[in-house]
Amino acid sequence: MQPLVTVSVPIFKCEEFLEKCLDSIRMQTYPALEVTLINDQTPDSSLKIAEEYIERHQLQNWKIYHLEKNFGLSVVRNKGIDTAQGKYLFFLDSDDTITPDCIETLVAISEKTAAEMTVGSCRGIRLPDGEVSFPFPIKETKDELNGNSEIFTSYIQGNIPDSSWNKMILTSFLKENQLYFVPGLFAQDSLHTFHVMLKITSIAFSRKITYDYYLHEKSVIHNRGKTHFDNWRTIAEYFAKAVQEEKDPLRKTLMMQHLINFKTMTLQMNWRAQNDRQLWKESYRNYKKIAPMKASDALRGKYNRSILKQELLNRLPTALGYWVFRKRWGS
Repeated sequence: MQPLVTVSVPIFKCEEFLEKCLDSIRMQTYPALEVTLINDQTPDSSLKIAEEYIERHQLQNWKIYHLEKNFGLSVVRNKGIDTAQGKYLFFLDSDDTITPDCIETLVAISEKTAAEMTVGSCRGIRLPDGEVSFPFPIKETKDELNGNSEIFTSYIQGNIPDSSWNKMILTSFLKENQLYFVPGLFAQDSLHTFHVMLKITSIAFSRKITYDYYLHEKSVIHNRGKTHFDNWRTIAEYFAKAVQEEKDPLRKTLMMQHLINFKTMTLQMNWRAQNDRQLWKESYRNYKKIAPMKASDALRGKYNRSILKQELLNRLPTALGYWVFRKRWGS
């Protein structure tokens, strides 16, 4: 008997893209599906589109859940976890689509390997010109990883995508480990993935494209502002707390490396999003307060030269830090 899979989709301001997304679920080659559509009190016609779609196609195992008010994507994801009846849970964003054999492919790997998570490969499609890219590559060369140490190291090295979508996850693994998203955060994927990687003991990968990620003018990636920058600071604080609480020296070093990389990456994303000197400087000043590397750790050779350089560049006097950043990355 094929295991039930829950596909969870957020409903909020997605009227332009939703039907195409729902079509991609309905056309799946895998039949044992439960679909949960989580209405985050969308103000547009998205809910009506979803209701009419279910009625028109007489979809028996498709359900719409309504949040009491607009809570944001983190709470939507949590509702998806809590309401999931499937053995596996798969998050799909409402402006994206999945390939016809996506679920069949990922379930087959999950059942064969008994992995707690199977990660699919993603294709980026820019609208309206259709240019194809691969923005979230799987860099891990092994098809399976077992043991948390091996998985966590690979994740810190950047080999496993940070996204919450396009991953077939054992629902029981999420629920038993209380792996919920932090409410109120817009950039919730990176923090939730970090929390998952702290616990997971088996992971598998599909090299086959299973997910189409659409880049368009309404994509979050093109519309980041101060709220997102403040969210990144909060996420960095969570990483720093994990560093502080970790007892194992190797894991502590890996977490610190992750925090430094996160600061560097989001400072670059900050500038690309707004090109605003004051907003960038505010983020830079905030980051300097979060978990500075101990001089003794730097001198003991715990970190490679690249990480030490990033840490130094992220801790300069703010005016100098801005000048150096613009020389290296600004345009």
